[in-house]
Amino acid sequence: MLWIFYNLLFPIVFLFMLPKFISRMLKRGGYGQHFEQRIGHFGTKTKAQIREHQRIWVHAVSVGEIYVGLKFIKAYRERHPDSYFALSTTTSTAHAIGRKEIDARDVLFYFPVDLPVIIRKVLRIISPERIVLMEGEFWPNLIRLADNHGIPIALVNGRMSKNSYKGYSRLRSLTADILRRVDPICVQGEVDADRMIGIGAPKENVHLMGTVKFDVAERDPKGERVAFEMLRKLQVPEGASVLLGGSTWPGEEGILCNLYKKLKITHPELFLILVPRHVERADEIVQCLNERDLSFVRRSRIDDFKDEKSPDVLFVDTTGELRNFYSQADIIFVGKSLEEHGGQNPIEPAMYGKAVVVGPNMENFPAVMPAFMKSEALMQVADAVALEKGIAELLLNPDAAKRLGERAAEVVNDNRGAIQRTVKLLDRE
Repeated sequence: MLWIFYNLLFPIVFLFMLPKFISRMLKRGGYGQHFEQRIGHFGTKTKAQIREHQRIWVHAVSVGEIYVGLKFIKAYRERHPDSYFALSTTTSTAHAIGRKEIDARDVLFYFPVDLPVIIRKVLRIISPERIVLMEGEFWPNLIRLADNHGIPIALVNGRMSKNSYKGYSRLRSLTADILRRVDPICVQGEVDADRMIGIGAPKENVHLMGTVKFDVAERDPKGERVAFEMLRKLQVPEGASVLLGGSTWPGEEGILCNLYKKLKITHPELFLILVPRHVERADEIVQCLNERDLSFVRRSRIDDFKDEKSPDVLFVDTTGELRNFYSQADIIFVGKSLEEHGGQNPIEPAMYGKAVVVGPNMENFPAVMPAFMKSEALMQVADAVALEKGIAELLLNPDAAKRLGERAAEVVNDNRGAIQRTVKLLDRE
């Protein structure tokens, strides 16, 4: 009855949410390409490539998960060189990253709608030897039908937010039936383990591995050099203090611009870099900068810059370059933590040994934040006023900022290895 209820309810919910999805597709772009894959239709060439080898199906919904998925594929292939993979994503941004990074032996496609008729068709096409889900993608029909066909299912780098736990708890009868079919369930932290068990996962299936995101953090020397040369082109002196807002969400750019204007009075060499989480908000951010009378250059138009004087702000309106700009900053604010909830990943800026500042809302990283806070390796502030005060203190005391960054880099290095532990566990299954 539970499955009948789900399969009757899901199409209704999907149709109800469809206008929102279409709006997002039109706004962000890129969804139109290969849209037919979402309903289980693969072209002749793609099907032929899939069927050349038996494959492990790895599903990674969005940007954060795609990097974890790619890291898993690389680590698994190091132990099993003859492995082949089918990698699915949900968002167009993740698909673009996958298209750029995927090995030529593997196949990339969009994740199909979780309806029985569609999932059965895709399972027949791929016929995977195993399905590996990244972080928290519990699609009931995929899991049930794969399990019914004897296909092992694993969860890698599993996590569960407080809100997700509350929602799943209301459907425990369904989630328990889903999670008993997933083994192993590899989770990031103790909180995630407790929540998985709390919604019905068999305790013996849950394994505490740490977060793979520490392993995903890797430097890109070539990209860092490009970012360095951009700042020199903009006439930013090498010794200037650079403040960066990374993966910012609505409201946070305005807060950063306001505090930048105040701090610029006492720190005239200060330079600001803004890298929003969603570049389609470019017009909104340009308006924010203009309203505050800040001079700026858009990353996409940096080749047109001819002035001899540095602007106030570099607005990075491109994707995939945030990591490289982290390398050029002195103080980094990690977005979605002040005006929004959940937080964005603090590990990459910490990897560079930078002074990292976050807001109060870092709920999406319950396995990461305790490691940083225990080592006093980042600064967490309560609100915009505290953010300004904290950044001002770091600017006045660069030695303290340097020590903060050094502790952050140590936390990243000390917590690597989850991906290797995960692959070894899968080998034993």
